[in-house]
Amino acid sequence: MIHVVLYEPEIPQNTGNIMRTCMAAGCQLHLIEPLGFYLDEHHLRRAGMDYVKELTYTVYPNWETFVAQHGTKRCYFMTRYGKRPPSSFDFRAETGDIYLVFGKESTGIPLSILRTHLDRCMRLPMVASARSLNLSNTVAIGVYEVLRQLDYPGLSRQEVIKGEDWITHD
Repeated sequence: MIHVVLYEPEIPQNTGNIMRTCMAAGCQLHLIEPLGFYLDEHHLRRAGMDYVKELTYTVYPNWETFVAQHGTKRCYFMTRYGKRPPSSFDFRAETGDIYLVFGKESTGIPLSILRTHLDRCMRLPMVASARSLNLSNTVAIGVYEVLRQLDYPGLSRQEVIKGEDWITHD
């Protein structure tokens, strides 16, 4: 199981998009408070649409509570300060759940957390003058790199709703 952990997310549209990605990819979502928005249908409906109803997610009052319940042994941290791209990690070697941790939009993951997990810090390669990508895009890239390495377990490789041959019908 892949878990997406958002450390104090600030922008509801990003979180809504991430909820949609997590639902579509079969991931569980973990939200670390404080959140920069209210977690209700009004604030998330545009990006999350009706997918939020099918999503498994948990809200934690703080990082310490999350760590007490899940630990950090299988956590990978996406940060602009990482020195390795996600593709350099062998996620197939993990024997249990994988947790991808992403920081808040304005300041990322606190350095106090990152410094104790330097061997599991990742960075998406980009031009030197770019600070970062949008959080929801970064989550999607990270999730799908793990899924690619695991050969997309449990995910459909064909259109199911309209039928796999829909595109060839007139």
